[in-house]
Amino acid sequence: MSGHSKWSTIKRKKGAIDAKRGKIFTRLIKEIIVAARMGGGEPEANPRLRSAIASAKAENMPKDNIERAIKKGTGELEGAVYEEITYEGYGPGGVAVLVDCMTDNKNRSVADIRHYFSKSGGNLGEFGCVSWMFTKKGTILIDKGTIGEEELMVKALDAGAEDVVEEENFYQVLSAPEDFETVREALEAAGVQFIEASVAMVPQTIVEITEEKTAKQILRLLENLEEHDDVQNVYANFDIPEEIMEAVS
Repeated sequence: MSGHSKWSTIKRKKGAIDAKRGKIFTRLIKEIIVAARMGGGEPEANPRLRSAIASAKAENMPKDNIERAIKKGTGELEGAVYEEITYEGYGPGGVAVLVDCMTDNKNRSVADIRHYFSKSGGNLGEFGCVSWMFTKKGTILIDKGTIGEEELMVKALDAGAEDVVEEENFYQVLSAPEDFETVREALEAAGVQFIEASVAMVPQTIVEITEEKTAKQILRLLENLEEHDDVQNVYANFDIPEEIMEAVS
């Protein structure tokens, strides 16, 4: 299982991190603001904004919240100015970690992120130290119980996806980033239900964690990062065998 889908699965099983709707809304609002600021407030002409709005609607965010966030991004309403920055480092066991942030205070963000890495036994690195191990892909996770593999494969490839990967409990549809919106919209129109859909950093190499202590450390690091208000996404290239997961859960 890839590190991206592994961490997504662990988060859902633990019922943690994004369980609080306020946290979800905060992340989505930041994404809408930045998307509108960078590409304009018209979703039809701004794929990133269109995707952010679709994610917000999937979480039942009120229409007024979405419209206010767009206006803050375009400057029609006053609001904080967020800067996008990605931090890179190594966690316990040599696991590569990418941390996407949107922040209005870089000094605060980097100090906090560095603290989390150090506390876990890892270290925050320089730009480019681990990003070369990841590739940006459109990723859509679909529960196995909702559709057959052959049917999904046909629909996904017809929509422009690159591949459909079978995981333990779900399928992962992969696409080029520029094709993500087309694939997502086509599958949605075909009635396919998603667990998660986003453009993500997918690891090309995987570090297997075989010691309980290291597994606990890497999971604690990722949880701490996810809980930080400035953090939007966390990616890591690890795999933890089921028996180790059961022992540390």
